[in-house]
Amino acid sequence: MNGKKGSSIEICNPSATKAKQPDGGKNSGKGEGSFSCTVWIRNVWEFAKEDTNRVTFSLKVGLAVLLVSLLILFRAPYELFGTNIIWSILTVAIMFEYTVGATFNRGFNRALGSLLAGILAIGVAQTALCSGRVAEPIIIGASIFLVGTLTSFMKLWPSLVPYEYGFRVILFTYCLIIVSGYRGNPIRTCINRLYSIAIGAAVAVLVNVLVFPIWAGEQLHNELVKNFNTVADSLEECVRKYLEDDGSEHPEFSKTLADEFSDEPAYRKCRTTLNSSAILENLANSAKWEPPHGRFRHFFYPWSEYVKVGAVLRYCAYEVMALHGVLHSEIQAPYNLRITFQSEIQDATNQAAELIRSLGKDICNMKRSLKTSLLKRVHSSAERLQQAVDLHSYLLTSLGVEPQADNSSKPLPKLSHALSSALYDVQIDIDSNSLERSLNQENQYTPSGTLPQAQPESYHELMRKQSRRLHSWPSREVDTFHEEDGVLNTDFLPRMKALESTAALSLATFTSLLIEFVARLDHLVEAVDDLSKLAKFKHEGL
Repeated sequence: MNGKKGSSIEICNPSATKAKQPDGGKNSGKGEGSFSCTVWIRNVWEFAKEDTNRVTFSLKVGLAVLLVSLLILFRAPYELFGTNIIWSILTVAIMFEYTVGATFNRGFNRALGSLLAGILAIGVAQTALCSGRVAEPIIIGASIFLVGTLTSFMKLWPSLVPYEYGFRVILFTYCLIIVSGYRGNPIRTCINRLYSIAIGAAVAVLVNVLVFPIWAGEQLHNELVKNFNTVADSLEECVRKYLEDDGSEHPEFSKTLADEFSDEPAYRKCRTTLNSSAILENLANSAKWEPPHGRFRHFFYPWSEYVKVGAVLRYCAYEVMALHGVLHSEIQAPYNLRITFQSEIQDATNQAAELIRSLGKDICNMKRSLKTSLLKRVHSSAERLQQAVDLHSYLLTSLGVEPQADNSSKPLPKLSHALSSALYDVQIDIDSNSLERSLNQENQYTPSGTLPQAQPESYHELMRKQSRRLHSWPSREVDTFHEEDGVLNTDFLPRMKALESTAALSLATFTSLLIEFVARLDHLVEAVDDLSKLAKFKHEGL
């Protein structure tokens, strides 16, 4: 009965309860509908401080709309342009984008779509006008139907998806011109629309280029460099936590399922790196429309190579996420076995992270340097890890003794110490059960008025945690292993030995994923080298 009580305490540990209390307080505050102006202002400030270009972009849009609106607020421009100047305000609001390249792209689609729609509207209107009063509305209605159908179908064509906005402009510009010109002069209406759109487009482009320009190429460059540092930080964080975790405390399954790891900020950033494919592609497409600027001073800059490098980097980041999955898996290798290969795992991790940061630094500084020495060190560290695993593979299949048949491969001193330490912990578990039985017998002779001692219970919980470090899965089997009326159940010894072997295999999984990560770095080095050649990075000597 005490054993069942102990198992319930183990599941509902105090740390998990304390971790839930702040969330519960926040939810309760939200449920009451309370609103704090100070918190809202702080969130807005942090959002703007995170990227100051957001504030710059907002101010630029306001300035562009104000400049176009002055054509209506002042009498002289209004008498010249009339109400058609409203199309300029609409053009600025629709065309103004976050980066210069995106604005040029949107402006090209806007201009081309408006021009084609105007020409088509004039041709259809003249044809309908010559067809007589009866056929004129029929021709106009049929043309609206056909234009709407064709433009909506063509913008879904895969190769024409980048020009989706242009087809949309053709549709609504054509419809507005042909309908409004039906009761008036279609040619005059078309001309008024076109020069109004031209004024709005010119204002949007000039403000976006001349007033604190935000270049898509620079954004793409910085985003790729940030992803390099993120992958390196996430790799080091995952390996460090794997080697430091003694198995005494594991996050709840609900937190693991929801990826709620507040103490792993690099992991959350790595997840955003995996989802950065669309961001890099959009920035690359926008950068192609930008003229030479800043550090990118030659035409036809290879922006597509940035996307390729980002794809190879995500290919490596998938392995980091797999390592993180092993870190928070249900089946964990014994802590004593993990630290056995600590130096080899740590060395391979440090060398790989150093290489990734070096590649990111080269891209950031736009310099080209040979990575032969760094790559050789990474390969050497991975080979040492692989040799250590091969040499002591018997530790990953069972916690038994080294096979005597192979006398050429002897375990290192630290391996023997780790193995003896693991067996010593098992012996401690057996001794703890004997001590607990003796203490229970002494408690039978304790007077009824005397308070029971808390030492046996706390000692029992301590021994249970040590046992869970060796037997992480399945936890119920561990409870049964100890909770047969407080007596050690020797029938479970063979089964627990098999479970120990299964748990030890998770270390083999972790090391194999790390070696695979190192193998993928070759492709990353090649991709960065191709980018440096095509982008004409400055060559840096050895």
